[in-house]
Amino acid sequence: MKNVADPIDRHLLDKWQRDFPIVPQPFADLAAQLEIEEDEVIERLERMRKSGRITRVGATCAPNTVSASTLAAVAAPAERLEEVAALIGAQPGVNHSYEREDHWNLWFVATGPDRAFVDSTLTRIEAQSGLRVMDLRLERPFNVDLGFRLNGGDAPGIPPTPRIVNLEALRPGDSELLQALTQGLPIVASPFAVLSARLGRQEDEVLARVQSLIDAGIISRFGVIVRHRALGWRANAMVVWDLPSDRITRAGPVLADQPGVTLCYERRPVAGMWPYRLYSMIHARSRLEALKHLANAASLPELKGVPHKALFSTRCFKQTGAMIAAKPEVAA
Repeated sequence: MKNVADPIDRHLLDKWQRDFPIVPQPFADLAAQLEIEEDEVIERLERMRKSGRITRVGATCAPNTVSASTLAAVAAPAERLEEVAALIGAQPGVNHSYEREDHWNLWFVATGPDRAFVDSTLTRIEAQSGLRVMDLRLERPFNVDLGFRLNGGDAPGIPPTPRIVNLEALRPGDSELLQALTQGLPIVASPFAVLSARLGRQEDEVLARVQSLIDAGIISRFGVIVRHRALGWRANAMVVWDLPSDRITRAGPVLADQPGVTLCYERRPVAGMWPYRLYSMIHARSRLEALKHLANAASLPELKGVPHKALFSTRCFKQTGAMIAAKPEVAA
């Protein structure tokens, strides 16, 4: 990967996008495996965070388990695009916001502790912007655990291990803990001790809870969260497919396994406005490469002849962790 020439940086970004050590001094663990000093690991990760190569070291949660979320879009007039994007980005529950090539040109993810919070965010955006918000609720995920491989060929996706989410593992206080973890650990020698002190809890108890939440599948990935554009995957296309739900049962898993496909899920259509049910994200180093991945997917027997369109991203307005708790605890 030309954008990450240093082999130690590349190893840090590649190996620990998941399976980060849940121990009192995790960066010392990484340092031992890399045969360098702990201070150097901390310095490298902090430098990459400040330069925008990573957003944080922390958790992502299984969608619509401990919190609620939805994908939404508005059709903003060109002369109001920046104004509306700023309005959307100012909402505390909005954690991703992109401009895409389509009549529906501003796409965002609204999150919150429950569905009522998400609904109120969408209603507020409609009222403040004067624009219709298209609410595209998740029906079935096939692959929502985005990762980017730097040391293993051209395919960016790192296939997750499918797990059943066990919500019975949740305990009081987990929402506040998960909120802090999705915002990111402090990049210091003893990050869990710092986090525990901020939450008013004991470090050993927090470490045990984190591991339990990982084992339960509630935390879907814990590790280094990278910014794909900064690492070379600059062509980002959301491809939507007009396919009935019964055919998605077969097509979804097949599409999720295709090279270049980093996310894949079924969403609820909007009658008379948006017929598409099956969504796939393609991340590539160039538009041409992305279109090649799309052509390969469209030639699959399950998708051959299916109407679809690719909405390439042109700008990222916001990218942060999801809102889980009503009053989030944010790690520095």
